[in-house]
Amino acid sequence: MKVEIWSDVVCPWCYIGKRRFESALAAFPHRDEIELVWRSFELDPGAPPSPDTPGRDAHRLAAKYGVSLREAQAMQDRVVTMAAGEGLDFRFDRSRAGNTFDAHRLLHLALAHGVQDELKERLDHATFTEGLPVSDHEALTSVAVAVGLDEAEVRAVLASDRFADDVRADEAQARAYGITGVPFFVINGRYGVSGAQPAELLRRALAQAWQERSPITVLPGSSAGTDADACTDDSCVI
Repeated sequence: MKVEIWSDVVCPWCYIGKRRFESALAAFPHRDEIELVWRSFELDPGAPPSPDTPGRDAHRLAAKYGVSLREAQAMQDRVVTMAAGEGLDFRFDRSRAGNTFDAHRLLHLALAHGVQDELKERLDHATFTEGLPVSDHEALTSVAVAVGLDEAEVRAVLASDRFADDVRADEAQARAYGITGVPFFVINGRYGVSGAQPAELLRRALAQAWQERSPITVLPGSSAGTDADACTDDSCVI
């Protein structure tokens, strides 16, 4: 069963949602049969490619929502507390905003090499705990190499537009689904869960999707086992 998660690497609720999904998956008996794919979503596609000054998150929140700096700091403190409850150490005093398009391109490279979840984890940690600028190519390269990607290939991807179409395809699919915020979980292409929901709710969503997944519908008169012109495992009707 496939689970796709639309997410951004500068989204604090996405990192919290990742931890909660991992807890849900750990309690799901069919976890080894889950295919997980991280999908691209840019919260701010127009963000500059150069990283912002560290510790400006509260100021951005205040400007975005029209609240005082004190209120914005209280909002941020709430997220820090929620993150700590999931075992995460958020350091907004270190984090920097920036364009995440190239980070998403590298996540597609990582998907091709089977280490996408590892890179997603590393990028989230780099953003919210280490304060690395995830729009910076040198920082992105060091993070990607740390999860086993080839440095030369990483640098070649960053110097090109490779995987750009994949990122845009993810974002187009998000628009088609009506996704306006992340994280957003799509289970088996059928069930959608919006936001960093509690682990138990995510586990129940997995269980429901697993229970209700349906086999292919065979049209009347063409069911398996009939003497139609076909080949089975060890014989052909001739």
